[in-house]
Amino acid sequence: MIVVVGAGVVGLASALSLARRGRAVCVLERRARAGQETSTHNSGVIHAGLYHPPGSLKTALCLEGRERLYALCEELGVPHVRCGKLVVAGPGETGALAAVIASATANGVRVQEVDRAFVVAREPHVAAAHAIWSPETGWIDADAYVRTLTAQLERLDVAMLVGTPLAGIEPLRGGGLVAVTSSERIEAEAIVNAAGLDADEVSRLAGGEPFRIYPCRGEYAELAPRARHLVRGLVYPVPHTSGHGLGVHLTRTLGGAVWIGPTIRFQDRKQDYESDRLPLEAFLEPTRALLPDVTLDDLRLAGSGIRPKLHPATERFADFLIRRDRNTPDLIHAAGIDSPGLTASLAVGERVAEIATNG
Repeated sequence: MIVVVGAGVVGLASALSLARRGRAVCVLERRARAGQETSTHNSGVIHAGLYHPPGSLKTALCLEGRERLYALCEELGVPHVRCGKLVVAGPGETGALAAVIASATANGVRVQEVDRAFVVAREPHVAAAHAIWSPETGWIDADAYVRTLTAQLERLDVAMLVGTPLAGIEPLRGGGLVAVTSSERIEAEAIVNAAGLDADEVSRLAGGEPFRIYPCRGEYAELAPRARHLVRGLVYPVPHTSGHGLGVHLTRTLGGAVWIGPTIRFQDRKQDYESDRLPLEAFLEPTRALLPDVTLDDLRLAGSGIRPKLHPATERFADFLIRRDRNTPDLIHAAGIDSPGLTASLAVGERVAEIATNG
């Protein structure tokens, strides 16, 4: 038996890869349903792999996971679209745009520098002095993806214990670990730590390596129905080295909604989605940088999500943590899976299963 702690997309994908290898798997999830935290509180973008360093796990697993995800969506009917995205630059931002092109090229990702006519043909209401086109970027209905993964696990007889917080982890004489809940003790040859925001606590319970998850909130607004026609697909600003994240961008869903965000703010509390929310006015300037015709009356406040980062606000990058724990080798980490974690999830699951079954 292998126990997976966490039923977000990473935990579900890990369980699926393990079950397809013929392993008995049990998934523990403290919430009443799978995928209720980071997995479904994000933009739903299928990333092409433009931004992260070459050779990093984030880049390698994004590229692999992207194609695995598109294939699964086609096979199992998960709503998605390979719509491409525009990354647009305003006056004085050509250097930042060139940096994105260089990063994409280093990662082996196709991008195309495009002119104003190209932008107007796809996004006639978007302002862009310069832009690049990423044809491999897309969007997925994250809720439907979670439901699909859960259904696949049910078909493979994976035990899904929702509403079941992990209370402790104990060593098992002769090797392995015991996952302790309020109602039972589950003996496991290995435990997969896919606990998202609580991955550092799971490591502590197991006597594993100390690390810290830094919760980072992203907030969203959306366009009012009358303004949704202003956006047809995905539109991003160029990211800047002075900040975190990729900037407030525009995401059109298959249902026609247009999301604006996410913002980015490190915070102390892991479950605080709502306190001190940004006012609607905070979204107007970054939206107008992409859509000059938007007014405050065209905006509505929307949801928020929290990223599980492995670095503090004073640092800019930390890679995924996917390996056996050095103190407790029967604990396998899939931790710090922030963006592009949704895109990379199936590839992360494969990596976890290889570690668990091949050492």
